[in-house]
Order: sequence, then C-alpha cells, then structure tokens
Amino acid sequence: MGENSKIEWCAHTFNPWIGCTKISPACDNCYAAAWDARWGNSWGPHVRRRTSAANWRKPLAWHKAAAAAGERHRVFCASLADVFDNDRSITSGWRGDLWHLFHRTPNLDWLLLTKRTQNIARYLRPEEYGDLPKWGDGWPNVWLGTTVENQEEADRRIPQLLAMPAAVRFVSAEPLLGPVDLTPHLCPKQWSCDFGAESGGGSARGTIPKLDWVIVGGESGPRARPMHPDWVRGLRDQCQAAGVAFFFKQWGEWGPPKPYPIPAQPGEMTRFTVATSSDSKRVGATVWRVGRGLERQSEFMDRKGKRAAGRMLDGRTWDGMPEVMREGRADA
Repeated sequence: MGENSKIEWCAHTFNPWIGCTKISPACDNCYAAAWDARWGNSWGPHVRRRTSAANWRKPLAWHKAAAAAGERHRVFCASLADVFDNDRSITSGWRGDLWHLFHRTPNLDWLLLTKRTQNIARYLRPEEYGDLPKWGDGWPNVWLGTTVENQEEADRRIPQLLAMPAAVRFVSAEPLLGPVDLTPHLCPKQWSCDFGAESGGGSARGTIPKLDWVIVGGESGPRARPMHPDWVRGLRDQCQAAGVAFFFKQWGEWGPPKPYPIPAQPGEMTRFTVATSSDSKRVGATVWRVGRGLERQSEFMDRKGKRAAGRMLDGRTWDGMPEVMREGRADA
C-alpha cells in the first residue's frame, strides 16, 4: 500500500482508497485493475474501498523521517486510484481527511496524477474541509499531473491541468501509445483580450503557464503494447529545447535490442509495422523518409521483460527533475 516505492520518480506511494474505472486507452491493460482482480473488488463504478487506519498513519512517519534528515520525500498519491475520481462511493470525508494529511506533512511533496483533469477545479477546495487554507496559488507541497498516452488526450487534458495553479505541473506519458507533440505546453504563453463598448470596455491580460516536468514510460505486463523509440526521443528533444525536465522511467515489456539502433534523422516520420516474428517476441518499426518515396529504415523492439529492457535511452539514463527540485529543495 505504500513506502519504499519501486516507482523510479518517487520515494513512497500512498493509497487513501483503492478502486477506479477505465476511461481511456491508457487504461486498457491497467496494472492496478489486474492487481485488484486478484486481491480486491474495487474496479468499476461505486465500489471504492478506503484503506486502513494503519496505512493512513504511514505518511506521518515518512514526514517525521524526512524532517529529521532535513530532506523532502516525494509521495505518489494514488497508485491504485484517482484522487480526482468523482465516483459517488468516495465520500467528502475521505477527501477531507486526505487534504488534512497533506497539510500535516509539509516535508512530503504529494504528487497527484489524474486522468480526470476536468474534475480538478471541483475538488481543489480544501477550505471546505474544516480549518484549512484555501488552494489559492497552490499548496507548496502538492504537485498536479496528468496522464497523456496519445495526442488526443494530451490536447484535452493538458489545458485543463495548466488552468489550475500548482507548485509543479507535470505529465506522465505512460504508457506512451503514439507520438505526442507537447511543444505548445512547454513554454509560458501570454494572452490578452480587449472588451468592446457593449461589454463596458477595458481589457484583460494574463499568462498560461508551462509544464514543469515530463515523465515517459512504456507499458509493462503480459498484454503490453510496444513503444517506438522515436516517440520517446521526440519528447526528450522537445523538453531539451524548451529547458523542461525530462524523466525516462522505463521501456516496459518491449525494449530496443543492443546495440541500440541509430535514431531516425530529423524530418522523418515513424510508425510501427503490423508484422511480428513467428514467436511474437519481436515487433518491427518502420521509419518512412518524407519525400523519398518508399525508402525506409527498420527498427525493432524485442519482448524481453521490464527488468531486462531497463531504462536506458540512447546509451544513458534521463532523470530530470522539475526546477523546484534543482533550486535546493532536497530529495530522497
């Protein structure tokens, strides 16, 4: 249920409750749903299950340890649920207790990752749960993130995420199921509006913030879908150009063979072929050269398992962290 997380970008995981409902392509092979099918009964509508009082006490111990060490620890909340799930089985008391827990643990950075960005504004009202400060410009120890498995979901969810103030705004492109262009969201944008006389005149101006952190990972598990290396490289290059932190978490079930293949050249487009080897342990990927007819270059992904596939991209690991971490806030 928590602590000593195996997730590379956090120290602990905490689940205030368990259960969810599949809502997008990223959910098709959900590891949490598979776990719940063996150990619980909390997937689908109206069956969320709150975790034990002992589990809820763990973050207090993590906070105490972080404070004693002069560190900050990142906590992923919730790996087996969605904090912004609007299912009716999640009571206001559960959510209120969670906000109080965030407030009592200022040495923990709470990472809230959701696919339900349309619900964030509705639930970011901690003052409704007793003597708590308003969300305002965001609590300094609560980060907001969303999953963007493909371009469609990126275009829908990211603007809703960026509309909310937060100490850190991030995306997790995992499982990455296709090429994604995040360029419009990696730099702040200015906006302005002049009102006509019929509206009383005047004008308004503001800034749309940027993403602070991009996490990328492939899918794991027996039904995992392969991820093309150029999809990962594309996001890495976008982040590097914009100065945004990039974190490559894993290849997942499918990884590139060694030695690593030569990346596609700029201006090329990539896609997976449908062909697989006879034993279904190799998937071909084709690089189509724009403006060069049928000339192409093949790249393959081997089914080797998450551990063997590892997390090396083009010969190195990528462990970028958001600016708030580089400015001196310690981490474990």
